[in-house]
Amino acid sequence: MTESFPGRSQFMTKPYQQNPSSGLTRELIEVLFPMFEQASAGAIAVDRDSRITWINASYASLLGLPDPQAVIGREVRAVIPQTRMDEVVKTGQPLLLDIMEHDTQQLVVTRLPFYDQDGEIQGAVAFVLYDDLQPLTPLVSKYRRLHQDLVAARKALARKTRGTRYSLGDFVGASPAALEVKRRARLASGRDVAVLLLGETGTGKEVLAQAIHSASSRAERPFVGVNVAAIPENLLEAEFFGVAPGAYTGAERRQREGKFQLANGGTLFLDEVGDMPLALQAKLLRALQEGEIEPLGSNKVVPVNVRVIAATSRNLEAMMAEGSFRSDLYYRLNVLEIPIPPLRERLPDLGVLCEAILEDLCQGLELRGEITDSAVSALASYDWPGNIRELRNVLERALTMGEDNGLLDADAIFKVLPRSSGRPASSLAPRPIRPLAQTLAAVEAQAIEEALVASRGNRTRAAKLLGISRSVLYEKLAKLS
Repeated sequence: MTESFPGRSQFMTKPYQQNPSSGLTRELIEVLFPMFEQASAGAIAVDRDSRITWINASYASLLGLPDPQAVIGREVRAVIPQTRMDEVVKTGQPLLLDIMEHDTQQLVVTRLPFYDQDGEIQGAVAFVLYDDLQPLTPLVSKYRRLHQDLVAARKALARKTRGTRYSLGDFVGASPAALEVKRRARLASGRDVAVLLLGETGTGKEVLAQAIHSASSRAERPFVGVNVAAIPENLLEAEFFGVAPGAYTGAERRQREGKFQLANGGTLFLDEVGDMPLALQAKLLRALQEGEIEPLGSNKVVPVNVRVIAATSRNLEAMMAEGSFRSDLYYRLNVLEIPIPPLRERLPDLGVLCEAILEDLCQGLELRGEITDSAVSALASYDWPGNIRELRNVLERALTMGEDNGLLDADAIFKVLPRSSGRPASSLAPRPIRPLAQTLAAVEAQAIEEALVASRGNRTRAAKLLGISRSVLYEKLAKLS
């Protein structure tokens, strides 16, 4: 690295003594900066007024700027219209692995805030990352964890209302599929409309719901989640709308507030909304349309102001066709739809997901929490019907059963990876009839793939498992490629 960062001298001149959390954040930036810049395709820094204080030559070249010094002192949006540096300066929130469009390019950018010793924002720095994010994964993961701890501590001191634990940085991934989810989530956070999250179990729907709330204008108000499928049907109405004093025999003498009242002013997250009975769907629709509820056993109408984020792993359109889900409620909930892809459709994210999960699992333990490339390849051979929740379970079991101080290789993964790899029935669509030759070829290709996985890539052993000679196996592999 030939260039230094003159902006650091502007932000780091005073000793770290008054605010330990701010000092830690700034110390971390100081240590990580050379590594980030070396592994990036460009870097830039701005002050608290979002004016450029420094830009390196590689970023200037990427932006088509002949003279980097000519933009020093200019407002960053005047130079980079699509930037979100001013947002980082304003909120103090980092934006990790964000996507930015510039001309015809799509750049993956990480933006980090600077604080002084009093915890005041002094500016921000951004790095344009290479396509290969693996070398930066441990650094990004550690910064994200430290910042999450800092935010959690500040929220706990500032308010005692119901809050969130996750931000958009906790939805880990930089594949095109993951970046599209984040793009839609940012749209949702900036618009006070109903959001519908669609995805299989374990894909991270609640993480995304909390992240949208945390970045919205309701962030300082309550976030209340309720899993519709986990509550007995006869208790759902009371759970949603509350109970008036003495509404029924055995009821409390004081009013019991429902989820709508607890979430008033904030966000109500309805998980597994597809499991809601029809009778309650009608009452929920009225509450959303009129902005008011009527507690069970009461004749008094209570006004409420909530933003609803709903999630389901079921096919609501099919349920509407069969009459088990109201179409008017569906259109009320589905103002902004965010499909969350299953893990098998975002396998490029496996590496960074494993790093983030392992760091969380190994926190406070004397374990390395590392995974080899061969182990990630082994994980990629599986279909992941349980998605990220199942991935976490597999990694936790591998750590528990491992003998190499937290280092996971392919053997450690294969010991705990489920033998079956069937997709959940809900994700299977009717298949068209194909010619017999194509069907047999597909079955043969699948059998070869399964044999290679079972033999951990050993082609001689794979041929024996298939009952064919090694030369025949090589011929078939050549045709498949």
